[in-house]
Amino acid sequence: MGRWICCLCSRVADSLMLLLVLALSCNPSTAATASPSAPHIKPSYSFGRTFLGLDKCNACIGTSICKKFFKEEIRFATWLSSHLKLPPSYLLSYSGNYTDDANSWRLVDITRLTSKYRHDRADKRICTSLLKTKTCSLERALRRTHRFQKWLRAKRLTPDLVQGLSSPMLRCPSQRLLDRIVRRYAEVPDAGSIYMDHLTDRDKLRLLYTLSVNSHPILLQIFPDVEGWPFPRYLGSCGRLVVSASTQPLRDFYGAAPEVAADLALQLLAVLRSMGTNDLNYFFYFTHVDAGTFGVFSNGHLFIRDASTLGIIDKEEGSQLIDGQQEYKDIFSCLTVDCQSAFVSCNSIREKHSLVMVCQELLPKLLKGKFLQPVQEKIDSFLQHCADGLADDQGVNEAVAKLAELLKPLRSCDSRFAYRYPDCKYSDKY
Repeated sequence: MGRWICCLCSRVADSLMLLLVLALSCNPSTAATASPSAPHIKPSYSFGRTFLGLDKCNACIGTSICKKFFKEEIRFATWLSSHLKLPPSYLLSYSGNYTDDANSWRLVDITRLTSKYRHDRADKRICTSLLKTKTCSLERALRRTHRFQKWLRAKRLTPDLVQGLSSPMLRCPSQRLLDRIVRRYAEVPDAGSIYMDHLTDRDKLRLLYTLSVNSHPILLQIFPDVEGWPFPRYLGSCGRLVVSASTQPLRDFYGAAPEVAADLALQLLAVLRSMGTNDLNYFFYFTHVDAGTFGVFSNGHLFIRDASTLGIIDKEEGSQLIDGQQEYKDIFSCLTVDCQSAFVSCNSIREKHSLVMVCQELLPKLLKGKFLQPVQEKIDSFLQHCADGLADDQGVNEAVAKLAELLKPLRSCDSRFAYRYPDCKYSDKY
């Protein structure tokens, strides 16, 4: 009898517990109070393909660093806010942070090869000129071109495959330079070969597209900073965005202290000398310079920040294209420039060309009014001789040499110049 009563009590208790659970589930307010709070989810940003330019691949630069973006190992400066808002897509460059271990971060520059407006115009031009439509598959349209069909059949990148492209780097190409591009193209697995067998059709289109729009990332890849070239380190590309080591543009130093200005001016002259004379016998020249062409790392070291206006002449092999062949034009010649733009003759490039432009455009703004007389007067005089020296090679070189000698004792040796400190304390070189 007692056992039956215990069993009955147990069943009643179970029924009451079931009723209680059902009551809680039917009353939202009670259930919310009784259940534990949902875990807080860290806000994150979904890029979408448009901002990065992935929706335009394979008419893009590459995808080697996309994982870093999506894993939030590359962050824009605006990600410091709680909303993780991306900056406006119409900007040409962005400041960002990059990490390999999620603990230490370093500054990087995230840039477009050209403005989004010009990219959009070029995309429309491809569709209207090749397929006679307002919108189209860019990849399908470019694949049908005569030039790309030649690229598909080619085993080796030869001068005829790049003739007529607007990049200054390719106006006077040598086979040696083109082999270097294929061998060091960083958006594909390294094959170390001058032949394009390791490049897929997709890789060839991306390389051709990059060379057609802006050769800046290619120059960073084939002349890396670890070998002593004055370029920031190339970290990778995603869609139409390029990521490289961060530099502060030279324009930010126009108001710098006299000793800083003198140091940067000497570095600038040294970079131009190294680009004219180097172990590989390539002569680099600028077709244009401005306040954003050069940049300065946090250690005070000056680098070429924007290589898009750099031309290259191979002093060892010479140009493989005669000037008449450069006049060939197609859709790839017109992606970012006016198709009617005339090419500069390879034979007209002079070694002093870059020096004269720097003396005209940059050094006066960097050194103006920085020093006491009569030193400032001498600096201004040498700069004027250099700027007016288009018809006098010897005069330019002499003016630059005298300017350098005048500036050397004006720079200082302290921790602000970490790239040469404390070496400068124990070397006559500084």
